[in-house]
Amino acid sequence: MKFAVGAWQFWALLSATFAALTAIFAKVGIENINSDFATLIRTVVILGVLSAIIAANGQWQPLSS
Repeated sequence: MKFAVGAWQFWALLSATFAALTAIFAKVGIENINSDFATLIRTVVILGVLSAIIAANGQWQPLSS
């Protein structure tokens, strides 16, 4: 798994997958929600995923550093 995580192809495929999911969820899941609120939800999800990636790689550091 170490090789797959470091390869740019893995990250490109993951990015394409999430871009497709964003489009699908925009059409299906949040039809009757304000677009600003939908953007907030998407941003919170992205921050959560990014936090998990940073924590998994051990690169978390305090804001004061």
